[in-house]
Amino acid sequence: MRVRGVDGSPVNQYAPFYLWSTSAGMNASPWGPGFQGIVADFGRPFVQNSVQGDLEPVQLGVVDAHDHAFFRSPALPGQELDDAERARQELEAYAAVGGGAVVQWTPYGLGRQAGELPTLAESTGVRIVAATGMHQLAHYSEALVSARRADLAEVFVRELTDGIGDSGVCAGLIKVAGGFHALDSHARWTMTAAAEAHHATGAPIAVHLELGTGALDVLDLLCEELEVPAHRVILGHLNRSPDFVTQREAADSGAYLAFDGPSRANHATDWRMPDALAALADAGHADRLLLGGDTTASGARSVNGGPGMPYLLRRIRPRLEAVLGEGAVERILVDNPAQAFSVEWR
Repeated sequence: MRVRGVDGSPVNQYAPFYLWSTSAGMNASPWGPGFQGIVADFGRPFVQNSVQGDLEPVQLGVVDAHDHAFFRSPALPGQELDDAERARQELEAYAAVGGGAVVQWTPYGLGRQAGELPTLAESTGVRIVAATGMHQLAHYSEALVSARRADLAEVFVRELTDGIGDSGVCAGLIKVAGGFHALDSHARWTMTAAAEAHHATGAPIAVHLELGTGALDVLDLLCEELEVPAHRVILGHLNRSPDFVTQREAADSGAYLAFDGPSRANHATDWRMPDALAALADAGHADRLLLGGDTTASGARSVNGGPGMPYLLRRIRPRLEAVLGEGAVERILVDNPAQAFSVEWR
């Protein structure tokens, strides 16, 4: 949904809608009785991408559903992805092997450089979707987390509706994270805020699963307790835990399953990824699968000698086509992300 004033101009009513819908009740207007100045414009689902303007799903093309043009964390000293020129070169390399879009899962406080994204998108031709959200506690200073204790959901809503800082770039998804086989208090706090922001905007929620674990606990929290529809949840790193039973249960819920970061040498289970995808497809879940590169360190970029973004299409795609067939892989790279990231925005 887009909202306009009576003169047709855009109106930012999302933050007050968030407060109204979660506290005052859906029948109470936040602008007072009889207010007539806002009209709702319901349209088809689209991918929110103020980097290059909102996109029809078919405009994405081949999608790297989880990656990073920029990422900076105290947990990865000396491996910062903060060089805009290197980011441009990496995106060009990805485009050269057929890449059409990248969904950057870099959340709040980790060096998103949202202001650089429009220039990168324009110069490379790659569509870029930005994220709001918050990662695991290890990636932040105590001061930064403390500063957000009272308003995290509001920050998410603002970045989804008004934009990230003064960049003019609106996030198109919310990224949060679980822990290894567990959801600690930080994870529950950030996921609760993500659910509130989802209910206010419709935004999809993407979840980092530590080493691919905890998927069912995440779904219990987000979908059962916090009432987020499962098809608006994207579970990341399923390739890192070769638990076919859990993967099947997660897919049965209706959530999307992202198999991402398969080029990382320390993930010894990734050789089983084709079998996992084949099993899920055979079980009727071919429409729930996503692929991503998840480049989080400068040494992993292809322009710095690593596999980088192009690896997904140069090496992983033909490997999967040999197992699943070209049509199935096309669906995973094109059709599924178009559905996963397109939303009837509120």
